[in-house]
Amino acid sequence: MRKYFKADPASAGSVIILVGLIASPLFLVFLYSVHPNGELDLLYPLRALLSPALRNAFLHSVMLGISVVICSTVIAAPIAFLMSKTTFQSHKWLDVIFLIPFMTPPYISSMGWMMFMQKRGFLEQLCPGLSVLTNVFFSYGGMVLIMSLHIFPFIYLMMKNTLSAVGSQLEEAATIFGASGFYRMKKIVLPLVFSGYSMGALLVFIKTISEFGTPATMGRKIGYAVLTTEIHRYVSTWPISFEKATALSSLLLGTCLIIWYIQSAFARKRQYKLIGGKGQKVQLKPVRGIWAVMSWGYLILLLMMAIGVPYFSVIATSLMKLRGYGLAYGNFTLAHYAAIFEAGSAGRKALVNSLVTGFAAATIAMCLGTWLAMLTVMYSKNKNVSRLIDMMSLLPNTVPAIVLTIGLMLFWNASWMPLRIYNTPWIVILTYVVLFLPYTVQYVKADLIQIDASLLHAGKVFGGRPFYVFRRILLPLMLPGMLSGWMMTFTISVRELVASLMILPPNMKTTATYIFSEFEQGDISNGMAMAVVSVGVTTLVLIIINQFKQVKE
Repeated sequence: MRKYFKADPASAGSVIILVGLIASPLFLVFLYSVHPNGELDLLYPLRALLSPALRNAFLHSVMLGISVVICSTVIAAPIAFLMSKTTFQSHKWLDVIFLIPFMTPPYISSMGWMMFMQKRGFLEQLCPGLSVLTNVFFSYGGMVLIMSLHIFPFIYLMMKNTLSAVGSQLEEAATIFGASGFYRMKKIVLPLVFSGYSMGALLVFIKTISEFGTPATMGRKIGYAVLTTEIHRYVSTWPISFEKATALSSLLLGTCLIIWYIQSAFARKRQYKLIGGKGQKVQLKPVRGIWAVMSWGYLILLLMMAIGVPYFSVIATSLMKLRGYGLAYGNFTLAHYAAIFEAGSAGRKALVNSLVTGFAAATIAMCLGTWLAMLTVMYSKNKNVSRLIDMMSLLPNTVPAIVLTIGLMLFWNASWMPLRIYNTPWIVILTYVVLFLPYTVQYVKADLIQIDASLLHAGKVFGGRPFYVFRRILLPLMLPGMLSGWMMTFTISVRELVASLMILPPNMKTTATYIFSEFEQGDISNGMAMAVVSVGVTTLVLIIINQFKQVKE
């Protein structure tokens, strides 16, 4: 290995960078979790569960993850069937609409729902007779519903893609031999879609137990503590306890890894080849009459709940002079928006901070991610090292963000660290780069895999120098993936909450922390105005980047 690294310094340097950015912080989380009070205790993370409060937080997280997976599946299954097996497949615009909830920051959706359903909230103002639903909503079931309405697009896309790959021949053959609809569903369709669905369910479970925004808003309201909120409490509220924070982080990470292993074991035994050389015949079922009415009714109701309610609440609140007067004529103003853009205001500073750090993080992640993708696909001289680089660069996608953030805090705030960037804006940028690096790696890898090596060989044969071949052939072909990675990193960085709350220097705010603090302090209209501006700015950037991509393509 040493000889290889001497022959390939680029890969060696990449491994060192990834160890410093990702592996070392995660190792420190484990190290701190088993060294409470400076003494080795490998069982300390498990001993933390002896505390009733922490044990309840752990159980709450697991139960919440399971409940959201079930609820998301119930929501997503009907539309996945409609969009893959019926004539509804022609309504491609629905796929774009269904992505809106997933692209909306979960804490904003949660705040919107809470303002809509609270006492004297928008539901009670619009339909006074439905005020009895308030107590029903502010419960564990309401929290599961909010999180499911945010995450269901992920399971929907997984199920839709898998169902689309299941051709009609198998079901037709079963019908010929007298199989009933229920038997065909149980013996053919469900086994074939299980592998794809299980991966979607795994990612939904991990994202749910790693989520901070909704538990910190809705969960705090109903007294439902989970691991993420407890971890944040131990590193942000006196008395600070990094021992307990890292112990809970290790439990959270261990739970994710165990669930991932179980899913992988089940999926390996239930993998089927659905696409062959003969192609697949897909016969779309027409939806007419009462079934069409019921289908459109379900879709409209779902879109109203997933998009209409939270965005209506956020926009209406941002326009109110006095929230106590509610939806009354003359109680609307643009003053809250004007306050954000006022020179020297806290809102303007937060917006500028988010845009600058998001732009810097997206640009650095794009450059680093592109280099790592090129190494793994094209330039690495050793397959084992290539796999190592690939695995480490994608690791932040499978590790809860709060766990990795704790590791970065420990690593960059260590007394032996010569580079003192902790408590500066640079640590914010670095954290965003580490958390969202996988997006660029995945997008650029997808483009590089499709490039035939003969194109690069042709450039060399006709006298092109390496930089010329890279600039005129390789770079234009990678550019769509690079822009997609930049776009995703910028969009999510601007709205990132949990890492920003934990890693921001004193007296520095971003749009996410500004919204969260305004909501906590009762200045909800200012916070909601910032939410609208934040979503608007990132949406505008998405449109501009997409237009630029289309021109380049």
